[in-house]
Amino acid sequence: MKSPRQRSIRRLYRPSLGSIPASLLVAVFLVCFTNRTFWSKAAIYLADHSGGVAGLFVIILALHFALVTAFSVRFLIRPVSVVLILASAIGSWFLDSFGVVIDDDMVRNAVQTTPAEAQHPITPGLAVHMLLFAVLPIAALLWIRIVHRPYRQKVPRNLAVIALCLVVSAGAFLTYSKPFTAVLRQQKDLVKSLNPVTPLVGTAKFLLQTSGETDIVVEPIGRDAKIVDVTGADRRPRVTIIVAGETARAQNFSLGGYTRETNPELGRQDIVYFPNTTSCGTATAVSIPCMFSNLTRAGYTHDKGLRTETLLDVLKHAGADVVWWDNNTGSKRVADRVTFVDLVKTEDGRFCMMGECQDGIFLDRLEDWLGKVTQDSVLVLHMMGSHGPTYYLRYPEAFRAFIPDCRTAELGDCKDEEIVNAYDNSILYTDHVLSSVIETLKARSATLQTAIVYMSDHGESLGENGLYLHGAPYVIAPDVQTHVPFFVWLDDDFARSMDLDRTCLEGTASMQRSHDNLFHSVLGMMNVQTTVYDPALDIFATCRKTTTHGQ
Repeated sequence: MKSPRQRSIRRLYRPSLGSIPASLLVAVFLVCFTNRTFWSKAAIYLADHSGGVAGLFVIILALHFALVTAFSVRFLIRPVSVVLILASAIGSWFLDSFGVVIDDDMVRNAVQTTPAEAQHPITPGLAVHMLLFAVLPIAALLWIRIVHRPYRQKVPRNLAVIALCLVVSAGAFLTYSKPFTAVLRQQKDLVKSLNPVTPLVGTAKFLLQTSGETDIVVEPIGRDAKIVDVTGADRRPRVTIIVAGETARAQNFSLGGYTRETNPELGRQDIVYFPNTTSCGTATAVSIPCMFSNLTRAGYTHDKGLRTETLLDVLKHAGADVVWWDNNTGSKRVADRVTFVDLVKTEDGRFCMMGECQDGIFLDRLEDWLGKVTQDSVLVLHMMGSHGPTYYLRYPEAFRAFIPDCRTAELGDCKDEEIVNAYDNSILYTDHVLSSVIETLKARSATLQTAIVYMSDHGESLGENGLYLHGAPYVIAPDVQTHVPFFVWLDDDFARSMDLDRTCLEGTASMQRSHDNLFHSVLGMMNVQTTVYDPALDIFATCRKTTTHGQ
């Protein structure tokens, strides 16, 4: 039995606090210390409304207080508070440092990433941030002794506090309802910036979606697909290479007018570049399955994408040999039913280190693969491209043309111009790889008819308006994350096999294009006839000399 002196010393080193005051302290910490971006935006959006920010602060604090109080019972208040603090700390780091919102799509990206990719965001800055905004407050929460009243007293008191918080927040909202309604309608990024609400809601949505994926039955499409002979001409095997780019933004392609020469090799190739192309999403986990589906961005959802066969399945139904080579984080289940090769696992020392490979790994393998082609074929190259924040790892020393370049994953340690230099070097290397693919195809002109279509999955923010990386919710995403490069190259025999008027195609280059076009355009390139083909979304359809394709 402890003496009064021992009990006094224990209280001295472990202070007591009632559950409701403890809930208030947690709420104050969350609202005041992990929502810098939220309050910065609120100050801007409500600058013309006196008292608006103060009213919003009352609302947010009252709602957080109500939330924590709802769980302020024995055995719940600490674990729930720990989860809230952790979610807020993680969310605030990525939001404050990069402008990245942790919603369900970003959670899916994080879950589907590779160990090598996952280690890049783990920087000294993140460690210090988590120490200050997670470890220390959680340690303080575990240190204090939270005192709970008997349940007969606790339940009505907690309910009274929650009710009071709701009344106060409702009153504050009604007081400023006009500016609040306008801001919430026009500035959707404000709510997306609220911690820990957005990370927790995003995680919950992801878990709910994932729980329904175990019993998915994929619906077949295009079972009637067949490859037709459009011109009756030479029937050498026809090969289309689809290059799924990674994190390439159109604004940094000199093919589209960028002042730096980032596409010197492609500029010498006879390609058709489409400068006004938009992506389906702002992250790989959305864009890759969407661009290979026939659902279009307007009709695409994660669940529908999983339940519907893809472009690759239709090509396979038509009789083409279909192969996916991956140098990224997988096909996002697009290539589940075709031949899949993970080049990262080859651990080729010429191109790979620390579980990641540069895109030169495709080139010598491509030469060997082309030599074995005996039928119409489609090969997908899923690039590592310009994936950040470690842009400097995406290119060899020979392509370090723009210097000084940022040589760390800690973007906060680099000037914006250094970040842009590193990114542009990665685009320069992508240019070399793509041009080399074209040269390899040209060398096979005696035995094959060949073409390439390149389309990036999404763009990237490089410091514009304080944003970095990608993954912003599409509704608020900046143009640099959705405007992507897209081009095609066809050898003369391949174009003739499509009965294509190339001059006409070049004349349409400036038209609006999007990921919606990939599915139907590749079917058009491969002369695939099927009921799921839509000529309105085929970029080649209006430039064919014959009109029977796809009928």
